[in-house]
Amino acid sequence: MSAPSPGTVWRASLRRELTLIWRSPADIVQPLFFFVVVVSLFPLALSPKPALLALVAPGAVWVAALLAVMLSLDGLFRRDQESGALDLLLTAPVVSVVPVAAKLLAHWLLTGLPLALIAPLLGYMLQLPVAVLDTLMVSVLLGTPTLTVVGAIGAALTVGLNRGGILLAVLVLPLYVPVLVFGAGVVRTALDGLPTGGLLAVLGAILALAVSLGPLAVALGLRISAGD
Repeated sequence: MSAPSPGTVWRASLRRELTLIWRSPADIVQPLFFFVVVVSLFPLALSPKPALLALVAPGAVWVAALLAVMLSLDGLFRRDQESGALDLLLTAPVVSVVPVAAKLLAHWLLTGLPLALIAPLLGYMLQLPVAVLDTLMVSVLLGTPTLTVVGAIGAALTVGLNRGGILLAVLVLPLYVPVLVFGAGVVRTALDGLPTGGLLAVLGAILALAVSLGPLAVALGLRISAGD
C-alpha cells in the first residue's frame, strides 16, 4: 500500500484537530473569556475618562490578546503526548510538518480567530473611535497567527516537561515583543490619523516568515522533546 499524499494527510489532520478542539469547549471559551475579562478590567484599574482609555486601548487589547494566546498553548501538544498520538505523528510516513501545520491552523481558527473578531467590540468599549476599529481587527488578524506559531515552538520544546508553563512563557515572551510593538503601534498610528499601510505590511511580513518556517521549527522542537 502506498503512503498517503501530503494533501490527504493535511485534510485528515485538519479535520481531526478541528473535531478534537470543538469537542473541548473549554479550549475555545477559556482564551476568549480571559481576553474579555482582562480588557474589561482596564477601565476599573485606570479611569473611565474616554481620552485616557482611548490612549491605552491599543496596548491593553494587544497585551490581553497576547496573554490569551499564550494561555491556550500550554496544552497544545500535551494531550497528544499523553494519548500516544504524538509518537504516531513523529513516525508517520509523511513529513511531520504537514500534520503540525494543520494542527496550528486548527488551533488558530478556533482560538485566535475569535479573539480577532471580538477585538473591535472591546476596542469600542475602551473608547477607540469607530474609524480605528477596522485597523485594530486587521492587526489582530495578522498578529495572532504569528503568536500561535511562535508559541507552538515553545510548547513543542516544553511538552515533555512537568509544569512547563513557566518555561514556555520565558521562551516565548521575548519573541512576542516585535508583534506586540507593531500590532499596538499600527493602532496608535491609525488613532493619530496617519497612514498604517507600512506597519501592516511589517506585520504581514512577520506572519509570512512565521508561516513558512514555523511548522518546520515546531516539528524539530517535537523531535528534540521526544529525544529523536
